[in-house]
Amino acid sequence: MPTRGYSIIAAEFNKALIEDMIKTARGEMEACGLPLLRLLRVPGCYEVPLVAGIEIARPDVKGLIVLGYIERGETLHGEVMGHVVHRVLVELQLKVRKPIGLGIIGPGATPAQAEVRKIGSAKAAVAAVQQVADLLAGVAGPSRRRKPVARRRI
Repeated sequence: MPTRGYSIIAAEFNKALIEDMIKTARGEMEACGLPLLRLLRVPGCYEVPLVAGIEIARPDVKGLIVLGYIERGETLHGEVMGHVVHRVLVELQLKVRKPIGLGIIGPGATPAQAEVRKIGSAKAAVAAVQQVADLLAGVAGPSRRRKPVARRRI
């Protein structure tokens, strides 16, 4: 098992859809050479922030891929929950300075919309975490200053 890598947190609400997203994300990670440390499953998106906060604080975790689905309901429950979950995930990134690839469909998506978006959302979450991790490695890494260019007087 790799010493450092990435974890997937999957909210299992609408399990068949999420299983397809997990499969896609794992395949994308393998294709990109991103080591998978752990696959953590939670009942729904509401439970993601607690687990994400604990997982991303681990020294062996370079970043998270979060997968889930918040469907359109008859009330604003899903919309409110979606805003809260998204906000907490952004705050976690800023606090620990590690990327989180967001693959949560919704809030407000219908089952048909979720079905169309599941593959693209999982791939985009992996691509986002990889790109930001690479960017942060460069930002935090050694200075890459170029030698000053001699300017000619005209």
